[in-house]
Amino acid sequence: MSEEARVYPKEFLEYVQLITNKRAKVVIDHILAHGFITTEDLEKTYGYNHPPRAARDVRESGIPLETFKIKSQDGKTIAAYKFGDLLSLQTNRVAGRILFSKEFKHSLFVAGGGHCQVCNGVFEERYLQVDHRVPYEVAGDTADRALEHYMLLCGSCNRAKSWSCEHCYNWKDEKQPQICMQCYWGDPKNYNHIAMEEVRRLDIQWSGDEIRYYDELKIIAVKNGLELPLFIKKMIADKSKGN
Repeated sequence: MSEEARVYPKEFLEYVQLITNKRAKVVIDHILAHGFITTEDLEKTYGYNHPPRAARDVRESGIPLETFKIKSQDGKTIAAYKFGDLLSLQTNRVAGRILFSKEFKHSLFVAGGGHCQVCNGVFEERYLQVDHRVPYEVAGDTADRALEHYMLLCGSCNRAKSWSCEHCYNWKDEKQPQICMQCYWGDPKNYNHIAMEEVRRLDIQWSGDEIRYYDELKIIAVKNGLELPLFIKKMIADKSKGN
């Protein structure tokens, strides 16, 4: 262990040994050895084409990181990361997720009627995941466990949200929570953009007796030479013109 590493609190050094995420460990070990890590280090030394994702892994493991600007070897201004205030270290995380009580999750489940708040599918409580409406990367964690700051998503929708958010300008640069709360991924029922793009989205699921309607629509769409989503859009457009 380097001399720089020894100035860190014992609790912190013990905690980082428990982290198994490969990207997070690369960032942590480099900072322990050198005091900070740059996006250039992550790209050229470690082969990570998306450095903010590696930094995110560290933050989601509960370790605070500060972002600052530094000059690269060719004189360009690039981002660098160092440990933040270690008094805000969060050791109540498992696999990058903060631990929520069963009671808290059940309250969200009841409030949402057992639905994924994006696709509106009905799931057993165990298949739904607690999601920050405003991503951790943008606003961090809050001690306020008010239900309106969270929602339950199925695994598929949670992964889709993560991908979309990670490619959003607000995620990467602006980091304004109010922009997230105007986004589909922050509030699917009341939004004006998706990842800062002028897009509208509607997720529909058919289940039980409704499935026959889906099957019938698909047959008609194939006969018209259209993919089902395009066929449904055309039906709505034609109906609107008729009115």
